[in-house]
Amino acid sequence: MLRSIFVAVLCALGVGTTVHAQPAPQLRTINVITFGGGINLPILVAQRQGFFAKHGVEINLRYTPNSVYLMTGLIEGRFDIASAAIDNLVAYQEGQGEAPVKVQPDLVAVMGFDNGYLNLVALPEVKTVADLRGKDLGVDALSTGFAFVLREMMDKAGIKDSEVKYVRSGGTPLRYAALLERKFGATLLSSPFDLQAEAKGFTRLGNATDLLGAYQGRAAFGMRGWLRDNEAAAIGFMRAMREAMEWIYDPQNREIAEAVLVANDRDLTPALAKKTYDMFVDKKGGLSRDVKIDMAGFKVLLALRAKYGEPKRDLSDPMKYIDLELYRKAFPNAPR
Repeated sequence: MLRSIFVAVLCALGVGTTVHAQPAPQLRTINVITFGGGINLPILVAQRQGFFAKHGVEINLRYTPNSVYLMTGLIEGRFDIASAAIDNLVAYQEGQGEAPVKVQPDLVAVMGFDNGYLNLVALPEVKTVADLRGKDLGVDALSTGFAFVLREMMDKAGIKDSEVKYVRSGGTPLRYAALLERKFGATLLSSPFDLQAEAKGFTRLGNATDLLGAYQGRAAFGMRGWLRDNEAAAIGFMRAMREAMEWIYDPQNREIAEAVLVANDRDLTPALAKKTYDMFVDKKGGLSRDVKIDMAGFKVLLALRAKYGEPKRDLSDPMKYIDLELYRKAFPNAPR
């Protein structure tokens, strides 16, 4: 009896017993496609801080050269979730995309990240928008992404489509490099690429949100079938991204956030990283802390696509492209 009591005490203390560690839960891999640049700070933070793993997922992050590669790969199943301009979703869903696809798109957005941070940047000798007449303007694709924003900026400045030439130049990193090589007169650059170009002597001519007001830029979206069949993984991704946003907005994390920006962009100096961080946490135009889609900004986007997109489509119903139910499942306590 004494022996039994002794063994029981040893077991309670964990002495002389073999403890079998529980295997870590297997993480669900999500193939994520996005454009390069500092705008990916929330994704990079979620990776670095372990937020994805905390919510049961890991991401295989790929960078795209342009919107055609991103959208065709997403629709055809090579990628699961895209972080890109939500305009691309609408374009391909409505048959206005830049390239044909092998399957019928059935796309939906689940959360929003920012207003695009779209800045018109030109060659050093170009001092005004009027100086762009007769010049080439770089865009990702002619019928997707932010090309319509640039056309609207030109239109508001009194410059007709016939007075400039829009040239396909790929995603923001490629357009930034092409602008430095003087391959066209101007292009829209997302932050912090605009700051980097300006530091090299290039001219900032304007900001899209100054002209348009609200605008929904980047969002997370995917095929409805994948999101439905992988709901738990999608929710894990969403929660990790929102946690990353909260982390970025915490001023105690500023130095680390700036270091992450510098580490992931060879052209970004510490001084420019500080400016970038300030923009990302700006109370008026910063990153979408609650990762909600800005409905007012999305309606502006749809109005631009209705104006410039071909063939013409009725784009009056924004809810065709947004899954609010998945957002509610991910964040049940979020304000309605």
